[in-house]
Amino acid sequence: MRVHVVSDVHGNAEDLAKAGEGADALICLGDLVLFLDYADHSRGIFPDLFGVENADRLVELRTARRFDEARDLGRRLWAELDVDRDTAIESAVRRQYADLFAAFPNPTYATYGNVDIPRLWREFAGPGTTVLDGQRVELGGLTFGFVGGGLRTPMRTPYEISDEEYAAKVEALGDVDVLCSHIPPEVPELTYDTVARRFERGSRALLDAIRRTRPRYALFGHVHQPLARRMRVAATECVNVGHFASTGRPFALEW
Repeated sequence: MRVHVVSDVHGNAEDLAKAGEGADALICLGDLVLFLDYADHSRGIFPDLFGVENADRLVELRTARRFDEARDLGRRLWAELDVDRDTAIESAVRRQYADLFAAFPNPTYATYGNVDIPRLWREFAGPGTTVLDGQRVELGGLTFGFVGGGLRTPMRTPYEISDEEYAAKVEALGDVDVLCSHIPPEVPELTYDTVARRFERGSRALLDAIRRTRPRYALFGHVHQPLARRMRVAATECVNVGHFASTGRPFALEW
C-alpha cells in the first residue's frame, strides 16, 4: 500500500492535481486557502484586494509580531474598500476551493487546516473525497486518525479552536496506527519555524496521545520551515510532511 500525504497546499492546485500519481490514496492535512503568500506578496486574497504594497506592510507587521498594528491596518483597508469583508473573503475562498477540490484524486482523505473554512468543504468535496475531523478510517490494514484545525493564536485564523475542544477530538480517536493532524505535537523542534523565527502552536493533547497510544507515525504540517522535519517521540516517527505550496512534492508512506 502506498499513500501520498500533503499539507499546506495554499492555492497550489497545479501540483495538487499530480500529487496522487503512483499512490493508492492521497491524504491532505489542510490549509488549502492562500490568503497571503509570505514568499511572494503578490499572490493571495489579500494582495488581490489591497495591492502588493499593503501586503508588504502586513507581512512586515506580522513578522515583527505587531499583531495589533496588523489588525488596525486590515480594519482601515477594509473600511476604505467599502465592501462587506466576510462576503468578499468567502467569494475568494470559494473560487480557490473550486479549483483545489477539483484537483483532488479519487480517493482523497482530508482534514481542515487553521486557515480553512470547514462549513464550505461539504459543498465542494466530491464523492471521491472523504473529510475527517476527530474520526478514523482504515487503509490497507492500518487505522488512520484525523484531527483538523489549529489552536487559538493572535493571528485569529478562521479555524482556531480551544485547547479543550481540540483535546476532545484527539481523545475521540482512541488508538490509531497513523495520527494525522494539521498542527504538530507540542515539541520545540517540531514547532519552531526557522524562517519566521518563532514558535508556532503545537498541541499538548497530540503529544500526550503519542506517548500514551504509541502510533507508528504522527503526520502533520503547519510549520513551513521547521527546525526538525522528522524525529522520534517514544515509539512514534513524527514527520512534517512539508510545505506543499512551495515544494509541490507529497510525502510517501508505504507499508
